[in-house]
Parts: sequence; C-alpha cells; structure tokens
Amino acid sequence: MRFALSPEQLDFGTSVRKLLDAGRTPAAVRAWATGDPRPGRGLIRQLAGAGVLGLAIDDEHGGVGAEPIDLVVAFIELGRAAAPGPLVETAAAIPALLQALPDKSLAGRWLPGFADGTETGTIAFASPDHSGVALDADSADVVLIADDGQLSTAHRTGLVRSIDPARRLFAVAADESVAEGVADAIATAFDTGALACAAQLLGAGRALLDSTTGYAKQRKQFGRPIGEFQAVKQKLADVLIGLDLAEPLLYRAALTMGDATRGRDVSAAVIACGDAAYRAARAALQVHGAIGYTAEYDLSLWLTKVTALRSAWGTPDLHRARIARALRDEAARDRELRGTA
Repeated sequence: MRFALSPEQLDFGTSVRKLLDAGRTPAAVRAWATGDPRPGRGLIRQLAGAGVLGLAIDDEHGGVGAEPIDLVVAFIELGRAAAPGPLVETAAAIPALLQALPDKSLAGRWLPGFADGTETGTIAFASPDHSGVALDADSADVVLIADDGQLSTAHRTGLVRSIDPARRLFAVAADESVAEGVADAIATAFDTGALACAAQLLGAGRALLDSTTGYAKQRKQFGRPIGEFQAVKQKLADVLIGLDLAEPLLYRAALTMGDATRGRDVSAAVIACGDAAYRAARAALQVHGAIGYTAEYDLSLWLTKVTALRSAWGTPDLHRARIARALRDEAARDRELRGTA
C-alpha cells in the first residue's frame, strides 16, 4: 500500500496553503467567533475557486470527483490554518451522504452550491453515539439532521457551548424528512466527516509544532534560546514522532474508504491524529508559557481548535469501541472460516 503523496498532490497541498496564508485566516477566524461570517465566507469562496470544496463532489454536480486521499491533503492544510466554518460538513460529509442516496435529486439541489462556495451546509448526527449538534447552523444555508436511518432538514433550537469560540454549535430539531431507510449512506457520511476531521487535527498539530519550534529558537532564558535545553528538545521530538506515526494511519484510512475495514481504519486515524495533535497543543502551551494562555495571541486559535476537534466527530472512547468491535467481528469470522474449512 502506497502512503507517499504524488507530486501533483504535494503541489495541490502547497497551493492550498499559500491561499490560506494570503487570506488573513486568523482574522477570519476571530470574526467568525464573534458571529461575523463575512471574511470566512470570502475565504470559503476562494477555497471553492481552488477546487477544495468540490473534491468529494462528482463532476455531474459541479465538483471534480477526486479520491479521498486528495480530500485528506486539503484538510491537512485547512487544519494547519485553523480555517473557520462548516468545511468538513460542506466539503466532505454532506457530499458523501447525498451521493450515496438512491434518490439523486437532493445532490442536484444542494451540491452545485457547495462546490462553487456560494452555499454551505451542516449536519447533526442524532444517534445515541453522537452529539446531535450542528456546527454553524446559524450561518449555513443547508441544515440537516440524520437520526435512526432518516435524513431531514432541520432548524436550530439553541446555542450549545463550545470550547472553541469559532465553532458555533447549535442544537437542532427536524423539519421535513427528505430520505428514509438510508442508514448506510449516513454511516458513509459520518466516516467521511471523521476522516476529514482527522486530517484537520494532523494539520493543526503540524502548525502547533512549527510555531512552537520557532518560538523556542527565539525565546531566551539564562542567556540561551530555550530550544537548546534538552527538556524542550525532547518534548518537541515526542510531538514530532507522534505526528509522524499518525500520518500513515490517516493515509491508510483514506485509501480504504471503499473497503470493509473503513470504519476501523477511520477510527484508528481519528484516535492517532487526535492524540498527536493534543500532545502538540499541550507542548505548545507549556513552551510558550504565560503568553500561550492569552486569547489575543494567535496560538489560542489552534489550542481551542484541537481541543474541540478531538471529540467533534466522535469521542476517543467511541472510536476505540468501534475498533474493538471490528476486531472482534474479524476474529469471529476467522474462527467461522476455520471451522468450515
């Protein structure tokens, strides 16, 4: 199985990073947190122009029909920049859901607007295992709720507190049912969203490591840069190792999205990327010291993002349970096969 990115994918990731760097993303994040989505929507339209929002959408609906690995490349950069908005929902989860439905009319109704950045969407998964809240339901053009195999349009009923001010969460209630008996499509949507979230976490972890390493080279104590101290070197090395070990699990999950191991592989990626990013956040806060606690310092945008994303698409316990169930099921199948051989 090949985990190395192609030159074209590397170039695409670089172009997305340059776009986000030029788009004054931290300012857009801060505006989004105050309820002003205009800078963020402008950034989303730029991303759409670069093809990011149409990666998971087929060409029939205005997208490019790319592979899951291309989606991962883009979301690593979105996480690296801490980009605001319901990007996972608009560019990954909802497109995967609508294109998996037997009735393609909903895809034709909503996906072209997602692909060109003129509309955004959000979705709540209201099963016992999931939170049942929708991100940015106040600004999204399409609000959906998936509950017990049924997909419905929805409206927000109340604001839910989030540790990340730029992740505006809302409780939602169903309006009109638009599809029934679509549990498999909903499961595909959840796994696609979780994969994109894992990629965001990896990108955010990389950004935290880069900023912390740069700070450690400049900040001096006892007349020496703190990056020269062994304790700081070891802490940052541990962060790098965690991120490097998580990356192939993320790529494997992208490459097996069409396989029977999809759920297990996605959950493994979410856990590994979440743990690695959280370790990066803890190290960043410790190395930066008191300035890292201030909301005015841009580091806070990544610290709160990582903390929120770590459980946004299922808690670590949920994903560990999914892996355990998958391994038990595989072991049972193996025993059955050996018994019939």
